[in-house]
Amino acid sequence: MKDYAVRASAANEMVRVFACISTEMVEQTRQNHNTSPVMTAALGRLLTAGSLMGLMMKNPTDLLTLEIGGAGPGGGLLVTATSDGYVKGYPKVSDVILPPKNGKLDVGGAFVPGILRVIKDMGLKEPYNSTVALQSGEIAEDLTYYFATSEQIPSSVGLGVLMNKDNTVKVAGGFILQLMPFADDKTLEILENNIKTLPPVTDMLSDGLSPEDIIGRLFDGLETTIHETMPIGLRCDCGKERITKALMTLPKSDIEEMINDGKPVEVRCQFCCKKYDFSKEDLINIREKR
Repeated sequence: MKDYAVRASAANEMVRVFACISTEMVEQTRQNHNTSPVMTAALGRLLTAGSLMGLMMKNPTDLLTLEIGGAGPGGGLLVTATSDGYVKGYPKVSDVILPPKNGKLDVGGAFVPGILRVIKDMGLKEPYNSTVALQSGEIAEDLTYYFATSEQIPSSVGLGVLMNKDNTVKVAGGFILQLMPFADDKTLEILENNIKTLPPVTDMLSDGLSPEDIIGRLFDGLETTIHETMPIGLRCDCGKERITKALMTLPKSDIEEMINDGKPVEVRCQFCCKKYDFSKEDLINIREKR
């Protein structure tokens, strides 16, 4: 199943939800960064959340950044998303190995104690910036806490990444459900009961459920409207010109040292891991343009 997201609402717009399958983007990121299972799960969850939250942005030029910073061995994660649901991201440490916790990957153990930072660049004078303490490090719970405390929106976030025995990604996906201020008690009661009995995201995806099916489970008993279905995926805006501009910010002494070394320099994009080669002549041109 190709990666895609669905936007829906229920009960006359009293509640909205964004749900997606993100298996391909998470597996491609695993391959790019050669992540261990626990870091694949962590980064995969944050990429999935980034895609869904990006779709919540209103303007085409809006940009979302999600950052996890922690004292655990994982160090942190960084994900950026555009308003059309495309994302890129990387882990600070890719090869963390931790023993299972309660029979599952110990994602929280890779980061806690730590923080979750959400930055929304909406073209205003200053970007919106909010930081909350990690509640569990499992990411879904941390984002639920963020929405409640920083945006004052009662929300339920479900995220999941399931690995195959060969450490490739079997399924990945998630949802973000949000209650509007005018929601009535009856709608709230139905939603609470549905969420209590909802299986884990990875169980539903493994059973062949689509994002529409997951929405059907969440909104069972409520009149539901599917508004939009959108492709999502990885997208990196790196290029040799962009990398050249980054090299031009280096101290002149560093560029001179690379030139004097006489060997080509290989620069790798931090997000997609694509390699860019710079010859001695390229480096001389960069020095002259500084």
